[in-house]
Amino acid sequence: MVGVFGSVRKVCGRWRDAWHSRSGAGGNGTAGGRPPGEGRRPRNLFEAAAAYVCACAADDQEGIDEAAGWVSPEALSFGVNELACRAVVALARERGESPRVVARELLGLPSA
Repeated sequence: MVGVFGSVRKVCGRWRDAWHSRSGAGGNGTAGGRPPGEGRRPRNLFEAAAAYVCACAADDQEGIDEAAGWVSPEALSFGVNELACRAVVALARERGESPRVVARELLGLPSA
């Protein structure tokens, strides 16, 4: 189980590093931390969910706060739920197990 979370942290770390390199101080980002070319385009709820989950996995409170401000709390909740569902299904397929087994294992629950 630690391997799964290690993989999530590694992927999220790469995403966060790429994001900050584009929008950080001295970078090519625009005001508000948006990468060039994004202008005033509203954030997609799935972008917000991915950023929020990655920030949570990395224990990055600044990133959590930023992503939480991109969309409404309801939209963020929906996006995080959709991301969780897709992740469990993908991991279940990879392991050849049912999504129920994978979800319970990830949460540290006993087998049903």
